[in-house]
Amino acid sequence: MRLYTRTGDKGKTSLIGGRVDKDHLRVEAYGTLDEANSFVGQALALLDKEKFPDICAELQKIQHELFDCGGDLAIVNGKLPYKVTAEMVAFLETRIDEYVKEAPQLEKFILPGGSPAAAALHVARTVTRRAERCIVSLSKAEPINEIVLQYVNRLSDYFFAAARVINTRLGVKDVEYERSAIVFRDKDDKK
Repeated sequence: MRLYTRTGDKGKTSLIGGRVDKDHLRVEAYGTLDEANSFVGQALALLDKEKFPDICAELQKIQHELFDCGGDLAIVNGKLPYKVTAEMVAFLETRIDEYVKEAPQLEKFILPGGSPAAAALHVARTVTRRAERCIVSLSKAEPINEIVLQYVNRLSDYFFAAARVINTRLGVKDVEYERSAIVFRDKDDKK
């Protein structure tokens, strides 16, 4: 198999159901998800599999699901069944809730960083937010699997929560943004 096909040499690429320019909203959306997936791979490469078996397994699962998201976004005519489901979103919510309990309570904005793996997940988080903006733009112009948008929205929160847990388990403190007001309060806190 050759890696190059020459079919895109004039700025066009194939989607499921047609060909479009390489700067089409669909291509931008799934291409940005691919970029986020690369940073997930970097985080995985930086994590000690013995110390973080849960997060490593989840990140590998997420890498496959990001391909599913990209595949759903590449469907032009909406005739194929979509792969991204509400159950995938629910899984992320469950893991986020667990990680929020494990990490120290958060009151202020924090600076992205800490350990190398956590820093890579913060990059994945910001690229995922950019992908989300691309998907929103695409959804205004053409039909999409709306659950992909929900998944990507939740995924950036997952990356934030997982990055904090990685730092917590490694004993690396989050660095609070020094000019941050208290922005996160417990819902039961009536202050």
